[in-house]
Amino acid sequence: MRTTIVDYGSGNLRSAAKAFERMAAPSEKIIVSSDAAEIGAADRIVLPGVGAFGDCRRGLHAVPELAETLVRTVIEERKPFLGICVGMQLMASIGEEHGRHEGFGWIPGSVTALRPTDPALKVPHMGWNNLADVADHPVLDGISDGAYAYFVHSYHLAPSDPAHLLARTEYGGSVTAAVGRDNMIGTQFHPEKSQATGLRLIANFLTWKP
Repeated sequence: MRTTIVDYGSGNLRSAAKAFERMAAPSEKIIVSSDAAEIGAADRIVLPGVGAFGDCRRGLHAVPELAETLVRTVIEERKPFLGICVGMQLMASIGEEHGRHEGFGWIPGSVTALRPTDPALKVPHMGWNNLADVADHPVLDGISDGAYAYFVHSYHLAPSDPAHLLARTEYGGSVTAAVGRDNMIGTQFHPEKSQATGLRLIANFLTWKP
């Protein structure tokens, strides 16, 4: 089995790769690649992302055949997919950071700015927060309400369908922490930085058979 972490110039690839390698079975290969053919041949795909939505979108579309390969492998071939931070946000219909930008539309909804009701709460939201309303999902198995996860973001994905919301957190209001449907899941928090919570999620993803 092979899990490929997509390299499109945006993401903490070394940290992510080390976390996945730590949790992978001996038979599981963890690869970081920007090659569309190699990504298309993977059994599982991880799309990280840091920075602004529009910049990440441009970086992804600048890699030859990458966007088309992701659509084919994730939507048509239904391979397990994990989006992390902006990689999760790119699953949305629209990103509203610095203008309006089209996402993949896999999770209908918009990526909107955080607007905490408490003026003492700073944006970006940076640090550890408890998860809440964690859904019954194979990739979230063993992760309960109250589990800590590490966030760094100024925007979050507001899904149109409440069924696609798999976990949230509180930061001056309800903030999306995880979304998903079918063979896709995305986390606003960084599993590779979330210690026990993140490692459990990664281990679950590596054995997930949607």
